[in-house]
Amino acid sequence: MRKISILGSTGSIGTQALDIIRYNKDIEVVALAAGSNIALLKKQIEEFKPKFVSVADEKLSLELKKELKDKSLETGFGKEGLITAASIPEADIVLSAVVGMKGIEPTIAAIKSGKDIALANKETIVCAGHIIMQLVKDFGVNLFPVDSEHSAIFQCLDKYNPIQKILLTASGGPFRGYTSKELENVTLEQALKHPNWSMGKKITVDSSTMVNKGLEVIEAMHLFNVDASKIEVLVQPTSIIHSMVEFEDGGVIAQMGIPDMKLPIQYALYYPKRKYIKGERLDFKKLGKIEFEDVDLDVFEGLKYAYEAANLGGSMPAVYNIANEYAVELFLEKRIGYKDITRLIKAAMDKHKNIANPSVAEILEIEKEIKADIRRD
Repeated sequence: MRKISILGSTGSIGTQALDIIRYNKDIEVVALAAGSNIALLKKQIEEFKPKFVSVADEKLSLELKKELKDKSLETGFGKEGLITAASIPEADIVLSAVVGMKGIEPTIAAIKSGKDIALANKETIVCAGHIIMQLVKDFGVNLFPVDSEHSAIFQCLDKYNPIQKILLTASGGPFRGYTSKELENVTLEQALKHPNWSMGKKITVDSSTMVNKGLEVIEAMHLFNVDASKIEVLVQPTSIIHSMVEFEDGGVIAQMGIPDMKLPIQYALYYPKRKYIKGERLDFKKLGKIEFEDVDLDVFEGLKYAYEAANLGGSMPAVYNIANEYAVELFLEKRIGYKDITRLIKAAMDKHKNIANPSVAEILEIEKEIKADIRRD
């Protein structure tokens, strides 16, 4: 029986992974790491009986211990708790579904402990892809992408033929067709209404600005070892085609399915085997036509800046991600406007002196500097 540690167990990806595990009954959960949702984590502990659990901070850890029936259950908190959950000896695969920069060090710890990685935390690859992919190679582990688009690309790969081009699809989000002027008046409530996907708040905002697609461009560069010039973003409004790969002869392979994150999650957990998933199936007779649109980079500047960061390389992709992370945090707190998100990204990139091959320590130091700058502004 496969044994899993789930980082981000109470979030959207984590809960759906547990739904899959509950249904299939053939994966043992050995560790759970969550943020502050103690009520849900407690239910998960009672059902899945992990050997170790972690939460965001010490106060929450003490609160959890008081409520646990099993007083012998080992608990942790913060960064060290995440690292312990990621490197727990019993696990053979780690699902990294935490949000943001805090996924980097636990992912590295998991790889160095010989675990396979199911990666839903794109920030880890965007900021430290040059480090992560080398470690995956050095330690001989597998990294399975959980993002629907990267899972789609992974499913389209042909081991005998190199990628000529990646066609990365996007829904266009809730503001598809908007002008730059119209985006100035977007509210938080509007930004959190995605037309196709049910996701966490941060990624939903990222999808609306198309920064999420920008992060995916950078992530795809590292995961599939291709240059940004070979990655084209196309709007496919119904999210039926999750991404495509073009080969040298002009042939294109597309991965299709209804917009349901359970498919890429389960594919990562059981690769190379495909297992039954209960739910809706594509009905091509009802589907009709599939439409594609170009992205207006003058409107969705977040994607334009991602290509700039990708082409500059070094520490610039990390700057792009970090600035967005803290700008979105302020937007969710209603402290800045919608368009201020991309303005802050651009300002951070303009200010930063690029580092060619940043270490994890340097990336974390950049995070501190940008956080301070954005909070001050």
